[in-house]
Amino acid sequence: MAKVMLREKEDKIYFYIAKKDMEEIIEEIEFDQDKKWGGEVRLGNGELWWIEPGIKQLPKEAVCKKIED
Repeated sequence: MAKVMLREKEDKIYFYIAKKDMEEIIEEIEFDQDKKWGGEVRLGNGELWWIEPGIKQLPKEAVCKKIED
């Protein structure tokens, strides 16, 4: 699991892990509604991560789990 900063800019959502100095754009997201946002997300580099679904409030810091490379 990793602490991740999520932010939105110009209709793109950025996924940033400070510990790895890695920033990627979220390309696909399982739940993309204001009241239920998150789930499995696919990053621009192909990695698959899990964000606990909840209300969409960006920017925010979240603890996310890597599912696959």
